Amino acid sequence: QVQLVESGGGLVQVGGSLRLSCAASGNIFQIYTMGWYRQAPGKQREMVAVVTSGGATNYAGSVKGRFTVSRDNAKNTVFLQMNSLKPEDTAVYYCTAVADSSLGSMMHNYWGQGTQVTVSS
Repeated sequence: QVQLVESGGGLVQVGGSLRLSCAASGNIFQIYTMGWYRQAPGKQREMVAVVTSGGATNYAGSVKGRFTVSRDNAKNTVFLQMNSLKPEDTAVYYCTAVADSSLGSMMHNYWGQGTQVTVSS
């Protein structure tokens, strides 16, 4: 019903920057929260940053001050600006959205396919 597609991942050196993008499409009626989770090898998936439709944000303590999440509501797109990257930021980053579908699903959680971010040391 709603599709999320991430882009912008890749290989970067320690201290470098990357900007991830995620665009939602499909049968969208309303999007509430959009954001990013990540999963590193051997670890559970964790919340990185989320932003509500009103612009309120939350960050994991490990990325606060280095990452910035933002969104363009008109384009149903969320971004993650990642600066001062560290090796421990290496993970698959997943875009997520909580949305109402025009087909009837209410406040359903949707996930993107994931994009790999690798920070070399």
